[in-house]
Amino acid sequence: MKSFYHFMMRYRGNKQLDDTRKLAEWMFEDLSFPKHSTDYEEISSYLEWHTPFPSAIATFDQLWSEYEEVEKP
Repeated sequence: MKSFYHFMMRYRGNKQLDDTRKLAEWMFEDLSFPKHSTDYEEISSYLEWHTPFPSAIATFDQLWSEYEEVEKP
């Protein structure tokens, strides 16, 4: 199973600068982000302490649902 970070890298460089792309770009640039994690609680907690923009947590929750559908058996 791919990490959530790896899943998110598909959104880097999208032409449209939406919250999904902003979150992916921030994750790429944040050297402390838990890049190998597949754990919702770990990533959610990290975002609560290091949120890059106001709607980042809501964006994460939406993308986590997609991640689960695509990556988890």
